[in-house]
Amino acid sequence: MSELRAIQTKDACPVAGPYSQALLTPHALYISGQLPALPSGELPPGSIAYKTSLCIANLKAILSAAGSDISRVVKTTVFLTDMKDFAEVNKEYEKHFGVDGGLKPARSCVAVHQLPKGVEVEIECVALPGGGGGGQGVEESERRVLDH
Repeated sequence: MSELRAIQTKDACPVAGPYSQALLTPHALYISGQLPALPSGELPPGSIAYKTSLCIANLKAILSAAGSDISRVVKTTVFLTDMKDFAEVNKEYEKHFGVDGGLKPARSCVAVHQLPKGVEVEIECVALPGGGGGGQGVEESERRVLDH
């Protein structure tokens, strides 16, 4: 069995170019930047909070397809075309990451001039594989390693 596996799910926005939705390795799941799109690829109108929730829904779908979940995300990168949206994006983001006392992933937020398809937000992440137990979180032994 190969140590790399491409992850593809119809439950998330289709890719917009020559890349995978995600790559699963024995030690990490790397998820490509997710646009605020429906699984059909449609880019619906709405607030930046709604668009952020769509990006996160796509991340969750890919995490699930890979046998992981949002509680195992260790790093995110948020791309914004306008930092005036930072507070509203944060408000939506915190509804999904580190809930119920879980660890909040490390994060970068970067202002960019432009994003694919003219969207205002895109989110990518790196997660630990496995543990897709519906939000059980990082195991205590892994938590200690992550804390050091």
